[in-house]
Amino acid sequence: MAKPLENLKNKKLFLFDIDGTLAIGDTLYEGSADLLHHIERIGGKAYYITNNSTRSGQDYVERFRKAFRLETTADQFITSGYMTLRFLLEHYADKKIFVMGTASFVAELRNNGLHITEEPEEGIDCVVAAYDSELSYEKLTKICQVLFTTDIPFYATNPDLRCPIDFGFIPDCGAICNMITETTGKKPIYLGKPSRQVVELCLEQSGFTRDETLVVGDRLYTDIACGINGEVDTCVVFTGEAQPQDMADTPYPADYAFENIKELLMHCTEAL
Repeated sequence: MAKPLENLKNKKLFLFDIDGTLAIGDTLYEGSADLLHHIERIGGKAYYITNNSTRSGQDYVERFRKAFRLETTADQFITSGYMTLRFLLEHYADKKIFVMGTASFVAELRNNGLHITEEPEEGIDCVVAAYDSELSYEKLTKICQVLFTTDIPFYATNPDLRCPIDFGFIPDCGAICNMITETTGKKPIYLGKPSRQVVELCLEQSGFTRDETLVVGDRLYTDIACGINGEVDTCVVFTGEAQPQDMADTPYPADYAFENIKELLMHCTEAL
């Protein structure tokens, strides 16, 4: 059941998905900049929780500055790549890790001191798959070889099936992993949204409470599920993957549902 709109006046910490929620490509949706300015005016904080593992926090700072004319800091961007890096540093700091991902993602893991290989070889301790815009059949063959010939943990950055783009969608990490699972019979453990650790990290860094927090996204099984797992309120906008008819029968019901960010902004300001 939807929660009272007046509860929005208590929200100070906003955890936004980006693509399909605030923007599409380099185009910011109407109302997005105004909502971010509103959050700043009320002494709140915005974090950007994205399952796109191809960009670093600093990459996003540059994107927001150049494309959207918005000033941000790298620590505001909690990407699935960052969550994967944190996990690997905690559990596999001195281990050999096979990674299938973009060159920039692999480089970021290596630059943080992890022992990364992209070749099927002896002594691999775990496998990691990421959204890979540079995907090739050779890469798929190599990851299948590792999974078929070893019995080691299989992780992935995010379960998103489709990545929004200006003409519609393209396959995301979840779709790539489904292909690998159908081939090898092995399913990955996902480390980005909908993990509750994404919410926990934002709460820890910001100092705000769960009651003051709102997760905003366009995808029910990642964005809204992340908020549910983190025990905070959630808001879905219908500018990306989720559509109003999806709300009728979903295991991830949002507390609030709006057509777009502009409508959310209207209710946030009216609540005050």
